Amino acid sequence: MAARLASRAQFALAIHGGAGTIPRAELKGRREARYASGLQSALRAGYDVLRQGGSSLDAVTTAVVALEDNPLFNAGFGAVLNEAGGHELDASIMDGATLRAGAVAGARRIRNPILAARAVMEQSPHVLLAGAGADAFARKQGLALVKQAYFTTPQRVVARELAQLRKHGRVSGKATAAEQHGTVGAVALDSMGNLAAATSTGGFTNKMIGRVGDTPIVGAGTYASNATCAVSGTGDGEFFMRAVLAHNVSARMRYLGESLSISARHALAEVAALGGTGGLIAVDRRGRIALPFNTEGMYRAYVRSGGEFVVRIFR
Repeated sequence: MAARLASRAQFALAIHGGAGTIPRAELKGRREARYASGLQSALRAGYDVLRQGGSSLDAVTTAVVALEDNPLFNAGFGAVLNEAGGHELDASIMDGATLRAGAVAGARRIRNPILAARAVMEQSPHVLLAGAGADAFARKQGLALVKQAYFTTPQRVVARELAQLRKHGRVSGKATAAEQHGTVGAVALDSMGNLAAATSTGGFTNKMIGRVGDTPIVGAGTYASNATCAVSGTGDGEFFMRAVLAHNVSARMRYLGESLSISARHALAEVAALGGTGGLIAVDRRGRIALPFNTEGMYRAYVRSGGEFVVRIFR
């Protein structure tokens, strides 16, 4: 359930495209290859930043933008639809060197919410902006705004229709985790020893208007501190918030002296004890990586400074 990088890695990067993947039986051949290619492209984008001496903040931003622009994943282009057939997007980013953070929630027109989250962190006195205020701020910052239709894909329309039919008892069987939710994220350690984390999502299919999950909540879906680690979560957001998942990983390392892999596993177990499913990616200040999950799969990938790309979907 976890993978590690060598403790002396010069830099490290891990990304995820969501836990609760499409069932293995349905994800074969070209379809699986498309997801793997999307992960590898985003990993490459972030890796190139680190390889050229760039910051962990720039690396996670770049990787998440690549995932937001890929319609296969539930963030930006390809985000899920809420109960009214619209999109409300959440994102956050955190700098482990300074503990600065920025986030947006319920954004409706920002093409790349992670860029808006970073602008909140760097260009405002706030941590979280929501709804129309987030969109207006993004406009003032010169970020690209799009119409709602930009985010919509045929697959998300079908998923919402099925969710509504299930809600009214017209379709039997439970929705797969992949139909219900998804998130993208990245964590990085740069060659200067600084950590950063970023997360972005469209939430879950057919969600209530105004629902906000763990992704834009610092400490729940995203956290980074140079003293311990950087974390990005994906899964049942309501449970992640109640367990304060991302900060819990860091706190266990800091106060209990646990290793990254053990603290990540225990933090996720606390989510499971509440009834939640999902996973997380994390990297510590020595470049070790953990990627635990308790679903059938988690779209994930990581790379070390030597350039060996590892991409996985199932166990």
